[in-house]
Amino acid sequence: MTAEPFISLRNVRKIYRSKGAEFLAVSDVTMDIAEGELVALVGPSGCGKTTVLKILAGLHGADGGTIKIGNAKTPFDPARDIGMVFQQALLLKWRTILDNVLLPAEIVGLPMRAARERARDLLKLVGLAGYEDKYPQQLSGGMQQRTAIARAFIHDPKLILMDEPFGALDALTREQMNLEMLRIWRESGKTIIFVTHSIQEAVFLGSHCAVLTAGPARMAEYFPIELPLPRALPIKTTDEFGAYARRIYARLGLSANA
Repeated sequence: MTAEPFISLRNVRKIYRSKGAEFLAVSDVTMDIAEGELVALVGPSGCGKTTVLKILAGLHGADGGTIKIGNAKTPFDPARDIGMVFQQALLLKWRTILDNVLLPAEIVGLPMRAARERARDLLKLVGLAGYEDKYPQQLSGGMQQRTAIARAFIHDPKLILMDEPFGALDALTREQMNLEMLRIWRESGKTIIFVTHSIQEAVFLGSHCAVLTAGPARMAEYFPIELPLPRALPIKTTDEFGAYARRIYARLGLSANA
């Protein structure tokens, strides 16, 4: 018997309207996501990946299709059970790192003594123990993004939505953050949807990969990535990794040698 999916999208569409004109941003997205998976949502820039994420977050309504999050085992409250990480860390410069992490806990009204203890544990999880009293401007870009990840986890959401969180980082820092992301995912057990336009990043991070075509977004393919965990950077040189990358290139109508 197949387990009930945690997230189910069926033929989801989104139309933007402005000054009497209509723009189809998402034409047809269908996928099932099990609890605890890390789904890499990959496609060209501007193809509608962020729109799909905003629909999942409840920030945009869909104009067609159905969206279901939660199941009998794991009920879902959108106001409480979503954590988000954006391309920029968006930390408040006048708050310490610890207080930045605590911000969602304050907003949803969690008991602050327990939240403060959890925030310290999360900063340790993301490798920032000892930086609690620092300010954002005292941290590197990668460290700021680690803070943003800890902040997304503070209220113990069931679903983490990440919108190209490492896109603004330099290549070496991005590689390191990919390793950190896999470790955090394994240790937290959270369901994560990770938007990226990097095919290499999608293959390296994902337990599954959703490939979207150029806008309006259409699901070209949704498949598991059966590379062993834990993963280290040398896996990118293997034939198995290359086969997954070529599969995505082909779905996007690109040459893997381009």
